[in-house]
Amino acid sequence: MDETISTFWGPVTSTKECCEINYALSPYIAEFYNTVSNIPTILLALIGIINALTQRFEKRFTVLHLSNMTLAIGSMLYHATLQNVQQQSDETPMVWEVLLYMYILYSPDWHYRTTMPIFLFVYGVVFAIAHSVFHFGVSFKVHYIILCLLCTPRMYKYYIHTQDVSAKRLAKISGWPINPQGHALWHVFMGFNSYFANTFLMFCRAQQRGWSPKVGHLMGGLPYVKIEKPKSQ
Repeated sequence: MDETISTFWGPVTSTKECCEINYALSPYIAEFYNTVSNIPTILLALIGIINALTQRFEKRFTVLHLSNMTLAIGSMLYHATLQNVQQQSDETPMVWEVLLYMYILYSPDWHYRTTMPIFLFVYGVVFAIAHSVFHFGVSFKVHYIILCLLCTPRMYKYYIHTQDVSAKRLAKISGWPINPQGHALWHVFMGFNSYFANTFLMFCRAQQRGWSPKVGHLMGGLPYVKIEKPKSQ
């Protein structure tokens, strides 16, 4: 980056930068494409929140979509500023989101109903404090990968036990042959993948509760879950 360029946020203090020339398009946005590419995630999360609320899904799914939105906003702040504090607002919600996925995936078969959410909440708080103090680097990535791997077997179990073809399609991840703005495209794809994963989990949970779920498509495209709750609920 040209040191003569005047920038709004000052010198870069984050511990990493991602695949883009800093302040190339605006003195107010350090990584323009990596910042604006989070917008689809926010919009998809908003659609998920509206669907979860209007159909009276359990609050966990509203919180799950809200966590996707929070992560996207944190990512925007980080990539726009490249400041260390904002980097924490990107990385810490990543861990919180995976902890929430762990709760949703494993809680239906957990016999002690209060111990899991309490443990995961305390774990999330302790991690946030530790990360803000020690600024984990490689260990953060290793930790995050381990948490994701812990979710994988359960997600696979849900997938193989789901008979609905439209629902199973939500759990599949698509590829893309080109990569013009690598990290920015990753944001967009992860936004859709998060939305599809949340929708798939909503379908599975609705099956567990006997709510007769079906996959609908908003304006003929974006999938969502339609349910029919018994009158007693």
